[in-house]
Parts: sequence; C-alpha cells; structure tokens
Amino acid sequence: MTDASFDIDAYFARICYRGPMDASLATLKALHRQHPQAIPFENIDALMGVSVGLDPVSLQDKVFKRGRGGYCFEHNLIFMHALGALGFRVSGLAARVLWGQPDDAITPRSHMLLRIELDGKTHIADVGFGGLTLTAPLLLEPDLEQQTPHEAFRIDETGDHFRLQANIGGANIGGANISGDWRTLYRFDMQQAYAVDYSVSSHFLSTHPSSHFLSTLVAARALPDRRYALRNNRLSIHHLGGRSEQREIASATELADVLESQFAIVIPDRAAFEARLRQKNIVET
Repeated sequence: MTDASFDIDAYFARICYRGPMDASLATLKALHRQHPQAIPFENIDALMGVSVGLDPVSLQDKVFKRGRGGYCFEHNLIFMHALGALGFRVSGLAARVLWGQPDDAITPRSHMLLRIELDGKTHIADVGFGGLTLTAPLLLEPDLEQQTPHEAFRIDETGDHFRLQANIGGANIGGANISGDWRTLYRFDMQQAYAVDYSVSSHFLSTHPSSHFLSTLVAARALPDRRYALRNNRLSIHHLGGRSEQREIASATELADVLESQFAIVIPDRAAFEARLRQKNIVET
C-alpha cells in the first residue's frame, strides 16, 4: 500500500481523531492512544472460516467501511500506513509471542509491531496485541520503565533480541489472575519484515487447524479508564488502579450483544456467528 492509496481521512474518522497531523512525537502518542479505543482486537473472521485479507482494499473495506476490528497484522498494517501517510519514518518488525510461555521459548514469528525513527531516536509501536495492547509508543531504550495510559512497560535486551515486558500489577488479563510483576509479552529484533512475511504468518493463523484463532474467540478493547478482554465466553474488565472483575457469558445471543456494545464490533451475520459459537462449544445455548 502506498501512502497515496491510503485514505487518511477515513482513518481519522474511524478513530474519531481531530488532533495534530504532523510527524511529531505528540501526534504519534495521540494516534497510538486513540486507535485501540476505537478499533477493537477481534478474530471473528478466522473463527467463521472467512479469509483474512491484508491487501489495501480488504484492510480499508473491513476496518473503515464495515466498522470491524481485526488481529495484529490488520491493526498494525493500518497504523503503519497511517503513520507513513503523515510523513513518519516507519517500518514493520516481527515478534515471537512469549505470553504464557517461558522467556527462552522459541515460538513462530507470528506477531507484528512497528519501528519508528523520530528525532534521532527509535520508538516501537504496537496497536494489536489483544488484552495488553500498548496505548503509547515506547522508546527503544533497554531497562527504562515507561508509563503508558494503562500499564508500565519496559524493554529488556538479551543477546541479539529485545523482550517487551509489562508490569501487570495484579491485573486479570484474558481470564488469568496474575500477581503484580513484570511479564514478557514477546521477543523481537530489528530485522525488517515485509508484507509477504505477514501474509504467510496470517494465512497460518487464520487457516491452519492448530491455530487457536480457529477454535477460540478473542476480543479486546482499551478504553481510557479500563481494558476489556474476552476469551471465549469469559469477559474480564480490568480497571485502571488494579481492580478487576470477571463473568461468564451464558448464551450466544448475550455474547454477541457484549461484542457489539462493549467492544464496538459490528458482527456481519449475527445468526451465523451465534450458530458458530454453539458449534465450537464456546457457549452452550
């Protein structure tokens, strides 16, 4: 996607953004905070057996025209091209997800994040990591604790790679009660990744029988005062300050209602979606 083919006005409308439009740190921070509030993380297409397109037409049609969200590649490709249209020096990186894994595990490069060169410094950005999506860019400076509008994050440098870590502070993320400490989200390096790399990973995640996106419903949204995280029928709400609450959703109809109201997801075919939830045993009724 070239900058000329990207509808920056449609992006601004989608995220309800009316702030500065220069290639500055203030603009980067404002966009990074607004994006995960307006565009939810969700994997409904993969769950429904619908092909996930990463080409320019598919991305803009799904996210801008049809009011949908998406997973990491969709989010960060949209964000990358928005930043490029504004004049930022931005490129794509790939990461190995370590959430729920030992820090030394070798997992696939199945996640996308961004590298931004600004005012002689390197920042990373990531608007597509589900329940712990960054809500601000981070300076690529190892061991520096950096506060975002939500959690504090830091980047740990180990050998030839970096690890992104979050201080989850007793949060209840994705249905797991976790004590307040530093937890690794993923590892990455500075090797540039390209559209073809993301297409291969996305195809695996959205079609391969072993991909959890084919059997597990995942959704997330980061509002100014809370995070919403959904895994199958378990809804978690983590409030700023550490208080968390959970509940299980009993029916497909109620689950669809929650996705539409709290996650702002436009479900394309509710009847088919509710039937798939029952078929996958995500809900009983």
